[in-house]
Amino acid sequence: MIFSRKRADAGRHTRDERSAGVGDQAVEESTPTLERGPYDISEVNDDVQRLDLGSLHIPAVAEVEVRVQADPQGVVQQVVLVHGENALQLGVFAAPRSEGIWGEVREEIRQSLLRDGASAQEVDGEYGVELHAQVHTADGPTNLRFVGIDGPRWMVRGVFQGPVAVDPATAGPLAECLDGLVVDRGQEAKPVREPLPLRLPREIADQAGDESAAAEARQA
Repeated sequence: MIFSRKRADAGRHTRDERSAGVGDQAVEESTPTLERGPYDISEVNDDVQRLDLGSLHIPAVAEVEVRVQADPQGVVQQVVLVHGENALQLGVFAAPRSEGIWGEVREEIRQSLLRDGASAQEVDGEYGVELHAQVHTADGPTNLRFVGIDGPRWMVRGVFQGPVAVDPATAGPLAECLDGLVVDRGQEAKPVREPLPLRLPREIADQAGDESAAAEARQA
């Protein structure tokens, strides 16, 4: 299932702590200034058009296809954003309130890749420490770039594929999607690292269900 979205203005943002000089002293702000997402839903008050997939709200960006794999009940199994030869697979997971989990998750991914005979190395990137890997597939060596962003009680994991995996500067609209992403964590308690639920919007799920029923009827 593919969704092509029209352009929306989604500024670039980053989480950082700024210091301001007061006399001879530096006063550090206690609240990070958000200059780049992904955002928590509590941090967003804008009119950007986004595709609501439950825990993830994906901004509409020109020429980016949102490819969603879902079961018959509308539960989303996979979300991949595609622009030209580049792709970005997205996942969102529960995290503790007190600390981020990307460091631990990144190391587990690295060890798993090495056990499978792939190469993997940590690199300082635009989103902090990233994991750059090369895996062996039926089509030959494939480059992957893993990024992780820790938020309040959640973590977004992105996997870049295609030329963007080795040249982040070519991310273009995919970076705009990631920077404008919104996470709706919900208030219920969840085990750490459990994937947060993703679902198709009701009208799309109903349409997909009708199409599936019609296809089964034709085959009967």
